[in-house]
Amino acid sequence: QVQLVESGGGLVQPGGSLRLSCAASGSIFSINVMNWYRQAPGKQREWVAAITSGGRTNFADSVKGRFTISRDNAKNTVYLQMNGLKPEDTAVYYCKFMGGSWGQGTQVTVSS
Repeated sequence: QVQLVESGGGLVQPGGSLRLSCAASGSIFSINVMNWYRQAPGKQREWVAAITSGGRTNFADSVKGRFTISRDNAKNTVYLQMNGLKPEDTAVYYCKFMGGSWGQGTQVTVSS
């Protein structure tokens, strides 16, 4: 089964940017939808963004206009570009596809 490893998180000031990466252990070419989720402390995990194999994207209202998602099938990697970060974006971010396992996630902390 394809395993996913997230990276790119860190500490950033409000208004800053980060790019998260999700590297797959195998080909993602045949995976129709790749998703990003996040879980803030004390809250349930929530869906953030998705991208289909054809490049169609969709976003949660809370990040629409600030985040973009992309995928590079040749590199078996999915990206989440996060701009205009807010303290409420602080969370552990995960990538996942239907039927896949959760990875360890990457911590994003937005704070001054």
